[in-house]
Amino acid sequence: MKLYVGNLASETTELDLSRLFSAYGTVASVEIIKDQRTGESKRFAYVEMPNEAEAKAAVNALEGMRLYDRPLKITYGFVPPETPDLPDGNP
Repeated sequence: MKLYVGNLASETTELDLSRLFSAYGTVASVEIIKDQRTGESKRFAYVEMPNEAEAKAAVNALEGMRLYDRPLKITYGFVPPETPDLPDGNP
């Protein structure tokens, strides 16, 4: 199950997230999304946990938990980043 983890502090690492989520089960992958131009974190990540029950336990336990003084926002699945509307009205 793929989890979206938002509201990350810029200093959050993939290792931080892996350790945090692995307390609730197996973590298959962690990817902090970075700006292609600057290489800086976009302050959200995807954590993949193959066991659905473990993933749900992690969400229930970690939603709103403070990491580097920022409350985590966790949802199931893909949440696309906000993109501005183009002049013709298409995103």
